[in-house]
Amino acid sequence: MSNSKFTRRGLLKTSTLAGAGLALPTIFTGASAHAFTNDPTGGSVTLGFNVPQTGPYADEGADELRAYELAVEHLNGGGDGGMMNTFSSKALDGTGILGKKVEYVTGDTQTKSDAARASAKSMIEKDGAIMITGGSSSGVAVAVQGLCQEAGVIFMAGLTHSNDTTGKDKKANGFRHFFNGYMSGAALAPVLESLYGKDRNAYHLTADYTWGWTQEESIKASTEALGWNTVNAVRTPLAATDFSSYIAPVLNSGADVLVLNHYGGNMVNSLTNAVQFGLRDKQVNGKNFEIVVPLYSRLMAKGAGENVKGIHGSTNWHWSLQDEASKAFVKSFGTKYGFPPSQAAHTVYCQTLLYADAVTRAGSFAPCAVAEALEGFEFDGLGNGATLYRAEDHQCFKDVLVVRGKENPTSEFDLLEVVEVTPAAQVTYPADHPMFAGGSLGSCNNGA
Repeated sequence: MSNSKFTRRGLLKTSTLAGAGLALPTIFTGASAHAFTNDPTGGSVTLGFNVPQTGPYADEGADELRAYELAVEHLNGGGDGGMMNTFSSKALDGTGILGKKVEYVTGDTQTKSDAARASAKSMIEKDGAIMITGGSSSGVAVAVQGLCQEAGVIFMAGLTHSNDTTGKDKKANGFRHFFNGYMSGAALAPVLESLYGKDRNAYHLTADYTWGWTQEESIKASTEALGWNTVNAVRTPLAATDFSSYIAPVLNSGADVLVLNHYGGNMVNSLTNAVQFGLRDKQVNGKNFEIVVPLYSRLMAKGAGENVKGIHGSTNWHWSLQDEASKAFVKSFGTKYGFPPSQAAHTVYCQTLLYADAVTRAGSFAPCAVAEALEGFEFDGLGNGATLYRAEDHQCFKDVLVVRGKENPTSEFDLLEVVEVTPAAQVTYPADHPMFAGGSLGSCNNGA
């Protein structure tokens, strides 16, 4: 694991944080009643962008880094300002954060929890990062969120769709803008019922880690409530690249729907294998065989090519949305990079602005002051309509999109079409919902 630095900074002396087992910079002192980890005392502040630069989710990570760079540019007064111009909060003014120039370091999570923790730990200890953000895996998000809680820094989650991130593994220092498995099920179920009816037999292939488990649980619950029968649910390794041995048993299972609880390169490969086995042309139980991809992205659609046509799923955001915020972001990103942003890019750009805005409204970089500013924060103008950062679990609630692969795309980026914008009220659940039980936010940690 290595971190790439985009500004030159001296290494800071370290001390051990009592009870956390982490060495942390001593830029705070016990004499200060308001001391906190990595309090930026100079003219700049460092953010840590921790993304998968290698591994099955590397495409998502590359787009996340592009969005992070764009967000930093906008915060520092460069470019056209993007969604800072549409954001309902008007606290940000293009002079950095609280007048400090925004700098950043990056790390490679490798889509591995241990590597991601090591990368985040290095950014906090050696680079003085005051906030960590990023990732495209819920296993990574849960691991890094726990580390940030111990270290006393804010974690603004990137792509993490597991219910557990703001469920049993939620932390007071962690916040998620992205939606989750429950929301995908709540948005998809009515559409699937309308398209395919109530009498269906589903076979699940599921990535074998926290996201896959809770995605499977959510889709099973929402479809079984319609009357669907779950024929089988089989776990697949995250490192798998050939899913042929998992697809073959589907053919003789009596299932007439295959649910692929896979993401990134896993989904590209499993869907390709499913099509190669002829599932899309098959009829079972007098019905056309269907494939569902509960969590979709444009980058996945591009990887899977023709195979995504007509296949439904859900997504957090899509570049074709016509609200002013989405148009502003697509324009900024497209001008800088020459192509439209993915939902990964949109999510982490929003998280960076939301962190900077919370610091500005709080008038402090202290994690607990930032957390207080985010808890219960209602906002608009970031591309998903009216949004709430719920205080009880630090989960955002907003509209969710149901999409399908386009039959006649006009370009390599025009691969998905929005078929339904599911209102936030339909995907909102009580904080004590059984799928999210077992965890406690605990207390915010300033680290000092």
